[in-house]
Amino acid sequence: MPKTDHLGADAVERTKRLRRLNAKGRSKRAKPPKRQPPESGAVRYRSHVKPPATKTKQQACLDLLSRREGATIEELQVATGWQQHSVRGFLAGAVMKKFGLPLLTEKPDARPRRYRIATTAELA
Repeated sequence: MPKTDHLGADAVERTKRLRRLNAKGRSKRAKPPKRQPPESGAVRYRSHVKPPATKTKQQACLDLLSRREGATIEELQVATGWQQHSVRGFLAGAVMKKFGLPLLTEKPDARPRRYRIATTAELA
């Protein structure tokens, strides 16, 4: 019969014990339960406060279109980083259909086409 040293037997016993504990779903090194969300009256830490809302790309476009001189496709592209077809889609889909805003277009001689949102005085 071969000799077993004391360290080898301990390792085997430790492995068996860990397997039994893991099979039951319990372990001495189990993770602590996750933190519960704070109660409604609890004070929130500064790191959990949402930052102030920044201006969206749609809002930037609407601001440019609301100016008296309006905006060109190129100006809207620079303001949003969108491609030309995306700007045109925004003008047709969002401005005219979704928001229901009257969009006027002007083509001055030898200059790019300008788009702007019409005021109520211009519609009358």
